[in-house]
Amino acid sequence: MSQDLEYLIELARKHHMTVEEQNEQVRSFAYGNTHFENESITKADIDKAMDTLNKERASDAVRP
Repeated sequence: MSQDLEYLIELARKHHMTVEEQNEQVRSFAYGNTHFENESITKADIDKAMDTLNKERASDAVRP
């Protein structure tokens, strides 16, 4: 393995994902898997579903 590649791998190991990066990864994963099964699914569909889920989670967290 080249030294450049080893360096990049080490950087990746030390990187802590931000909340935004995690959210984008979840959306990408969801789109890739659903679009594979159903080509009519769009990224906008995933965004809408994720936004709905996040709103539901937020309202559940507020309830006593």
